[in-house]
Amino acid sequence: MLGVVSPSSPVPDAVAARLTRFLGRMREESHEYGTDAAAFLEAAAGTLDGGKRLRARFCHAGWRAVARYRDRTATETDALWDVCTALEIFQSAALVHDDLIDNSDTRRGRPAAHRALEGSHRSAGWSGDPEAFGRAAAVLLGDLLVAWSDDLLESALDGHPHARVVRSEYARMRRDVTTGQFLDIAEESAWSVNDGQSHAERALRVASLKSARYSIEQPLILGGSLSGADDDQLSALRRFGHPIGMAFQLRDDVLGVFGDAAVTGKPAGDDLREGKRTVLIALTRQSLDTSARNLLDEMLGDPDLTPQQVSFLQATITDSGALDRVESLIAEYAREADRALTGARLDNAAVGELRELARAATVRSA
Repeated sequence: MLGVVSPSSPVPDAVAARLTRFLGRMREESHEYGTDAAAFLEAAAGTLDGGKRLRARFCHAGWRAVARYRDRTATETDALWDVCTALEIFQSAALVHDDLIDNSDTRRGRPAAHRALEGSHRSAGWSGDPEAFGRAAAVLLGDLLVAWSDDLLESALDGHPHARVVRSEYARMRRDVTTGQFLDIAEESAWSVNDGQSHAERALRVASLKSARYSIEQPLILGGSLSGADDDQLSALRRFGHPIGMAFQLRDDVLGVFGDAAVTGKPAGDDLREGKRTVLIALTRQSLDTSARNLLDEMLGDPDLTPQQVSFLQATITDSGALDRVESLIAEYAREADRALTGARLDNAAVGELRELARAATVRSA
């Protein structure tokens, strides 16, 4: 599992220390806002607990691959750790909004942010609709986390020699993932008027924007750019990062249908209840006859699917051959990424770390 970090990795402790320092400053600066605002801030801080620190790990790996290629004794900078931490804060913002959009009840085995805020409303005995409050407050909570991410990024880049390229890549990342998220929800509605043969291509576009670039490729580029990577080094990192990101998202799609709830922290078959139009679903539809395809479309997106109905859909997907085809795609993306590192002007030890991260991202259960 990607969540299992080598004891020698400095990333989790470094990010935790930066978060502690940053949140301490945010609490101090917002002290005058009163108790309700303090509770809101603590709700935002709570979303930053746990997680795989995936983006921070790839950012660190990108920095190390370039910095230690030039100087084996290079040590991590404050700017690097602040950018790593900014990425993790932005990821929390994305998850808050994602859970709200998907109407998910849980995240990492705990109530999703909008559900937790709804619960706080009830516990306090406030008037009005707790559910509406929770949803509205979660929009603002996500926005606050985006602002925090920007605050930390700008602090990291103050006076940095590579600030322009890092700032530009970070901005592109934010645009890509936001557009990808829109295309994801659009596809849940638009699939019915589009040619079925185009569904897989459209789903792959969503995977690229929403996950592949944002989760792996762009964090790698941010880390490499911080250490002054040249065009060839950045190209190698991109050619590695994007296919691994694609494989990562396809694995996520598989887990969204077949994952163990005790491991993933989300109900089994959650993507089926949410009606996610993933590559897995697109390939399944291509292999079904008209009646079976119509039944799949009718059931997909029903929030009240029973465990028996989820099992039926899982069997349909498996029997169609779509699961095997997705597993083959994951393997091919992993091979493509591995080839990108061959002969690259990157630190050998860092290349080994990248290959380890690639395996963990594509062969995982959560």
